[in-house]
Amino acid sequence: MSLVVVLLLFAGVSEAAGRILPLAVRRPGMSRTLVAGSLVAGGLVEGAVLALWPSAAWTLAELLLSAPPPGAGLVWTPGLVAPLVLAAVLAFPLLGPFLHLLLFVGVGAQLASRLAMETGLGWWSAAGCVALAGTGLGVTVEAVRRVVVRISATEAPESIA
Repeated sequence: MSLVVVLLLFAGVSEAAGRILPLAVRRPGMSRTLVAGSLVAGGLVEGAVLALWPSAAWTLAELLLSAPPPGAGLVWTPGLVAPLVLAAVLAFPLLGPFLHLLLFVGVGAQLASRLAMETGLGWWSAAGCVALAGTGLGVTVEAVRRVVVRISATEAPESIA
């Protein structure tokens, strides 16, 4: 399980770096401490969101079924996380957004297959649960990200001495 946690954290930091480093380049007055802190905080948030994806899909699948399936739920395995890490590495702007999306769809399809197998749902219903869970988590994180940017934009600029 610790390998999965390390891979999820790496994927989260890589996703966060794809968003934070271009911002740091455009704003050369940002301190290294602020960039590093933002990278760590963003990486933890992105890693947590990626970790929640199977659980959210499992919860949605339980809502569709009349009798909840026995079992602990859907969890990440190293084989499922590895393509996600590759997708996160490719998340850097202009480095391969189409390939990044394609890998996310591939990981989602693998999650859907496992969800269908463990719950007894049809593959398309399971894929819908996985897609809805991923979209919901993504929209939530994007909303929080925009609120943080709006709040940080209203703060007084730091003086460079």
